[in-house]
Amino acid sequence: MLVHDKIRLRPIRLPHDILIAYPWYQDREVLYYSEGKGTNPYTRETINKMYSYLSKIGEVYIIEIKQSEEWIPIGDATLSKEMLPIVIGVKKYRSKGYGQQVLRLLIDRARKLNWSKLVVRKIFIYNTASKKLFESFGFDVISTSVDQYGRVYESLELYLK
Repeated sequence: MLVHDKIRLRPIRLPHDILIAYPWYQDREVLYYSEGKGTNPYTRETINKMYSYLSKIGEVYIIEIKQSEEWIPIGDATLSKEMLPIVIGVKKYRSKGYGQQVLRLLIDRARKLNWSKLVVRKIFIYNTASKKLFESFGFDVISTSVDQYGRVYESLELYLK
């Protein structure tokens, strides 16, 4: 468990957390920014497959914030050498600085694991808030590409010291 003040990253518990995440992946805004324009809402089976895959390549966490002595799940994040997805699934908690706190915890964890770098594989060019977040921590754009649907995205990386 990774904790800082009133935010924690709790290791995912499957299948329990699929039900928690389900509403997040029904939100077209979440899907637009994380998966790209035109992505349909996820089924529980799709969420399970996503988390199972992410668990094989990294550490998957549920993002929780402390309110009135209770931990409330608001999103998910994965620390992997292949990618670094962060999703604030509950709309009212977006643009409140939680993504920044999550990224700080993930970078600290990667350093403790003695990783040399972190890679953000895909940020769509219209997701300026996410790009700004990663750049504020020193991530640099290393490439610009187009996916199979014609959507332009950038890849970023951060070398850890």
